[in-house]
Amino acid sequence: MIKRAWTEWRSGYMGRLIGESFFAQGHLYAVAIVAMIAVAATTAGSAFMMEYIVDAMTSPEMRDWAIAIALGVVLLFLSKAVASYIQSIYLARAGNRIVAMQQDRVYRKLLRHGVSFFAENESSDLLMQTTMGAQSARTLIDVIVTGFVRDALTLVGLVIVMVYQQPVLSIMFFVVGPVALLGVRYLLKSVRSIMQQEFKSLAEIIRVLQETSAGIKVIKVFSLEDRMINRMETAILKVEERSNDIARLQSIASPLMEFLAGLAIAGVLVVSTLGIAGSEQPTAGQLMSFITALLMAYEPAKRLSKMRVQIEAAMVGVGMLFGLLDQEDTMQEDPDARDLLDGPGEIALRDVTFGYKGSIPVIENMNVTFEAGKTTALVGQSGGGKSTIFGLIMRFYDPDGGSVEIDGQNLKNASYSSLRRKISYVGQDTFLFSATVMENLRCTAPDATDEQVIEAAKAAHAHDFICGLSGGYDTHVGENGTFLSGGQKQRIAIARAILRDAEILLLDEATSALDAESEALVKAALDTLTLNTTVIVIAHRLSTILEADKIMVVQDGAVVEHGNLDELMQLNGQFKNLFNQQFKKRDVDTKVAE
Repeated sequence: MIKRAWTEWRSGYMGRLIGESFFAQGHLYAVAIVAMIAVAATTAGSAFMMEYIVDAMTSPEMRDWAIAIALGVVLLFLSKAVASYIQSIYLARAGNRIVAMQQDRVYRKLLRHGVSFFAENESSDLLMQTTMGAQSARTLIDVIVTGFVRDALTLVGLVIVMVYQQPVLSIMFFVVGPVALLGVRYLLKSVRSIMQQEFKSLAEIIRVLQETSAGIKVIKVFSLEDRMINRMETAILKVEERSNDIARLQSIASPLMEFLAGLAIAGVLVVSTLGIAGSEQPTAGQLMSFITALLMAYEPAKRLSKMRVQIEAAMVGVGMLFGLLDQEDTMQEDPDARDLLDGPGEIALRDVTFGYKGSIPVIENMNVTFEAGKTTALVGQSGGGKSTIFGLIMRFYDPDGGSVEIDGQNLKNASYSSLRRKISYVGQDTFLFSATVMENLRCTAPDATDEQVIEAAKAAHAHDFICGLSGGYDTHVGENGTFLSGGQKQRIAIARAILRDAEILLLDEATSALDAESEALVKAALDTLTLNTTVIVIAHRLSTILEADKIMVVQDGAVVEHGNLDELMQLNGQFKNLFNQQFKKRDVDTKVAE
């Protein structure tokens, strides 16, 4: 029975936290615990010393000991001060290390997940689970350590002093203690649910702030300020209400202890005055020592009475933390994964079927080969499955059926690192880190020299505008490149991909934000730099892919047509319809000019 209970406790959140975090910082907590023991001992000792202090002031025969007693008091309080300082320092260091360790664990866990995980979980919730969960882990261990070591030992020491000085009067304290504990029990029922609701409201505040920052242009254009203000006010009010509820529950313990302590002191006064405490009348020093111990016991007893409430509140955040850590990785590397072998870079989808979670298949029984060293363009209406093909090639997702292969090697059996080294990518939704231009360019090739970075920027026709920035390559681009135009961001992304110099280059509307002149220049640079590189291009503007080695028309998850430009035009199919739609206006303009 005991063994099973122990096993269950160890596998629970609190047992795991103590096993993983507390013992990992054991050397720091050991010093803090020794210091806490010293604090508890000196606190009890200060109450005990009150007997000699009062007797030295009131009894003539004790006055010769006044100097020695004074020195003892100084040493006692100096020891307590030093121990308190050491306790605070080492507790803080251990707590800070736990927060850092848990946040690092959660972030590493997040990066192991596939792209689908981030599509299914809002960033505000992940932020709450990471930050509040780690802080709750620290709070929980601090409460347990200080409660069971410092406060419990201090209380025990003071009780010993009380019993030693006045055994009968100490009974009053033992009556008050259980009553106080009974008064706190009912608080625990509501704490956990209130904390869970408060975390949800805090997540909503973060969500509103993120949406405001990312969508400020839409908010301004469509006059959505009032709507966003209402959302924020609702979330803030909910947090305020939950915080007030928690404060009310936590605060009940203090006035309860205050009242009961007053009853105890009044009882001691009555009992000692009426002479019920014993046959021998206590000395002034003994009575003062007892009362001092009784009064000093109030604070640790109060903290212990509130400890369960604090533990319950912290357990909500700890549960969120371990809930995130315990989630199975949405994408897992094969334990026996091998690096992809060197090869020309041929990509093949063999009998591939794939559907996003909870949806019908986007791709079904697709068989497609992208020739090595050639440029293949994917065209067709939105929603046909073009971007899904990219996601499967980069292994953001695994197919539900069939296989995705590079040079005949199944990506499920390949290591992530070797796959990532082979691929470079430029998307239409350009992302830049909140860093300098140079740092954004070099992130794909950390070992690249400044000269190599500049050459890549020149190839992407980004060098001139970069030099025109206030700090040149050392200019900070802001959050997701907010200080740059869309075209500038895209050219930096293209330069970043060029610098990667990978065997496979995936371009998803990579020139969509460029003007016609810049597009022509970048296209010419890409044509030169992509020789002997396997290039796959998603394009809606057909003018950008007319010279591709092969063009594939993707519709409803299937390749319905493929061939070069001349072959597709002769088919009189989907591609020719798209071509005529896009170039009809050009023909009309030409005729008008004639």
